[in-house]
Amino acid sequence: MGAQQTGVTVDPALEAAAAPLLDQLAADGVASKLAAQDATLWGSDAESEASIRLSWTGLHRTSRPLIGEIEALRNDLRSEGVDRVVLAGMGGSSLAPEVITATEGVSLTVLDTTDPAQVADALAGDLDRTVLVVSSKSGTTVETDSHRRVFAAAFEEEGIDPARRIVVVTDPGSPLAELDQCRKVFLADPHVGGRYSALTAFGLVPAGLAGADVARLLDQAAQVADVVAADSHENPALRLAAAFGAAHDGGAEKLVLADTGSGMTGFGDWAEQLIAESTGKQGTGLLPVVVEGPEAPGFHDAGDDATPVATGPAADGARIAVDGPLGAQFLLWESAVAIAGRLLGIDPFDQPDVEAAKKAARSLLDDPDALHATSVPAAVAGTVEIYASAGTSADGSLADILREFTGAVPDGGYLAVQAYLDRLDDASAALLRSEIAKRTGVATTFGWGPRFLHSTGQYHKGGHQNGVFLQLTGASEEDLQVPDRPYTLGTLQLAQALGDGQVLTDHGRPVLRLHLTDRAAGLAELVRAVQELDR
Repeated sequence: MGAQQTGVTVDPALEAAAAPLLDQLAADGVASKLAAQDATLWGSDAESEASIRLSWTGLHRTSRPLIGEIEALRNDLRSEGVDRVVLAGMGGSSLAPEVITATEGVSLTVLDTTDPAQVADALAGDLDRTVLVVSSKSGTTVETDSHRRVFAAAFEEEGIDPARRIVVVTDPGSPLAELDQCRKVFLADPHVGGRYSALTAFGLVPAGLAGADVARLLDQAAQVADVVAADSHENPALRLAAAFGAAHDGGAEKLVLADTGSGMTGFGDWAEQLIAESTGKQGTGLLPVVVEGPEAPGFHDAGDDATPVATGPAADGARIAVDGPLGAQFLLWESAVAIAGRLLGIDPFDQPDVEAAKKAARSLLDDPDALHATSVPAAVAGTVEIYASAGTSADGSLADILREFTGAVPDGGYLAVQAYLDRLDDASAALLRSEIAKRTGVATTFGWGPRFLHSTGQYHKGGHQNGVFLQLTGASEEDLQVPDRPYTLGTLQLAQALGDGQVLTDHGRPVLRLHLTDRAAGLAELVRAVQELDR
């Protein structure tokens, strides 16, 4: 992939519509100002936030000292027989390392879940060979703090000193920065937001410890840095931003992302957070819809409200294609999305609606009676309990309920499937996205909870208010107590689902929660019900 060229291809009609925006961006010197970290680009209201969020534009230079530090620690760990890397992190702390390691074909166990079974599966690995990377900007992320506590206790139970097996990545001044029980603390640049942090310590440390070539990533970004900083009509970042802006102005508020042979495994999941959290606010934004490939429902048959985007070489049906090596793509997409924020008239660096779901979940954790009061379903269909928000029907068969619910999606709207399940053992849940899209014609997204709360969760509350939300929760055969905390992982997982559901309901959005009392059987029943939707 090292010799791969980086470029953006836009179909003629969209390119013509984007031309005036591209002209204006070039004339205003937006690219060079962004590279110079000019915080005034998004207006006076955004200036204070932007002034502490722009260091990502120079990471191809400033992250270089990390290369030697990571290599030295990796060599030390491997000399001790420690070669299994587990990453505890959410959002920007996990999505970039995941795509980096998957693309390079090196092993990294990512914990961005509160599902007890998935965490137990990570614990069941060889702890004698395991190092845990605890990654959080704030140092207070509840999921990551829970993972750290669970693993520290497991290390101690095996007679392993946690202080030798925990590596921290955090911002200066966070509680984690002062953690005694760790081998090394990597302090990241605090002037970079989480979703722009792929080339900071948050992306590079876990990936590098797992064996990825992080120096090559920085080289790839450096190769396009001057190009994306140029006030030229040939600048791919300006061209991509102008295409996004023109598509949105034309009513296409969704970007349907399909990999078309990029060689980058899971890139859509990383781009999803970048786009949704950066643009989905003040009732506007671009909703990323990550699909299974260019033949998937929602891509080749996208409506007027959606723009098919190939992440890789141009493909039939794509209106935009973006190709290039991974390190270059990180910088290109970050630049384009930040510039698109200027075109949409929003601050691309804040996330004003993310805290609401966290607050609601904390409130439920503090009040177990309120959490358990939600346990009476409106209806039961086999192994599926049905919980419906006000105005959402729970009458009839499961297929009838789903048919009425998907029929509530407004014109130009979308349906979000949110699975608070085990991303490994319950992987078949992801098939629901394509099945629902195929049988209803509705734009359908899929997210694993609670990881999507750190990604598309911002758009759901702050973006275009035309979504309906299908939550999936499931009974856990075995739960895990979080050491020194008054809750289990299963309780936390349920509180996160219910808290976010309450916030969405407060926004006037329909929410249907299906609780699987037997996960395998419940998913099978749900798939059968979805397959009846077009009958």
